Amino acid sequence: MPVRATKRGSERTPLGGDYDVVVCGASFAGLSVARELRGAGARPLRVLVVDRYEIGERQTSACAAPTEWLVNMGLAASIRQTFRDLVIHRPGKTYRWTLPWTFSTFDYPLLCELLARQGDFTFDTAKVDGITRGPVHTVHTDRGDLRAPLVVDALGWRRVLSEKPDAIQPPAARLSRGLEVHPPATGEDLELWLDPKYIVPGYSWAFPAGDEVRVGVGSFDPHLKVKEPTVRLAQDIGIETLGYQGNWIPHRIRPATGDGVFFAGDSAGHCLPTTAEGIRTAFYFGLACGRELRHVIDGRQTRAQALARYHSFSEDHRYAFDWLWRVQSIVSGINKYPAMDTTLDLMSRPRFVRWLFTHYLNIAPPSFALDGARPWAVEPWSEPADDAPLAA
Repeated sequence: MPVRATKRGSERTPLGGDYDVVVCGASFAGLSVARELRGAGARPLRVLVVDRYEIGERQTSACAAPTEWLVNMGLAASIRQTFRDLVIHRPGKTYRWTLPWTFSTFDYPLLCELLARQGDFTFDTAKVDGITRGPVHTVHTDRGDLRAPLVVDALGWRRVLSEKPDAIQPPAARLSRGLEVHPPATGEDLELWLDPKYIVPGYSWAFPAGDEVRVGVGSFDPHLKVKEPTVRLAQDIGIETLGYQGNWIPHRIRPATGDGVFFAGDSAGHCLPTTAEGIRTAFYFGLACGRELRHVIDGRQTRAQALARYHSFSEDHRYAFDWLWRVQSIVSGINKYPAMDTTLDLMSRPRFVRWLFTHYLNIAPPSFALDGARPWAVEPWSEPADDAPLAA
């Protein structure tokens, strides 16, 4: 269970010291890394998780993931609503695809709380500014310096702890942008719009989550602003424009290690292009990173070996990310033409939907979250037999 090192507000104290592991970022990827370190080592482990915000404070996405991932991660209590079907709207036609697995929206603060409880670390708030590398790294924050031989950057797309030539800034960057509102409302379907009325290089969505609906627009082109189409979509489906939230979204995978530092989640581009799904991949690569760090702490490998293995694990998935990026480019090119309707017509056959989404889930299979799963021996998810009961 995480504990705090300092108090808040006017009693905020300097932060510093020596640790075994410093994890920068306390959302999906960072908390997954910390989860895997619980009980590691022959002595009590000194793990510090640091973030600019409180754990669970700053939601920036529609917060949805495959249900089986949430269940296998021990996060089922955070689920707000579960969907078997995906509804896709075009200007002249609506498609309903029944998926071979379910998708769930969840409560972000509660999920982060549940995930943090699975770790054993100290948490504190600070803004991470950079790093001085060495056998023992020094992480520089606005409250002081933190020293550790093992450092993870899970701070998001800014890739704060990378070398300067590798840094990226929007809009001249490999990023998409998304914005949504989440007013009080209800809904029954997980809905997407491939409608050029709202955005051409991108898509729009409405994800019900119990007593609210998360409605937004995402653009694959970082130069295109999305507030106006978000407002228009909300008006078209009859909801209020309340509770704005948004973020930049990486759409190209990046090296998962760099000069002695581990990167996980958006900092490594671990967000699937086309769909912009980054939560389960943040879990997936965060778990893989944490398991490699655990082997270092347990004396089973060196830091250099862990870096090499984690880098290789991430690179083994590059082909899937690159293929989805190509699909994203195709969607951007044909979204306003009849070719998109023809494509969706061909894809709507139930057998093809099952095949497509089975392979899509296998990019980061939920079995990886189970006890005993290893980065180098992943058991992929398989579609259940036709007579098998459907997941809830």
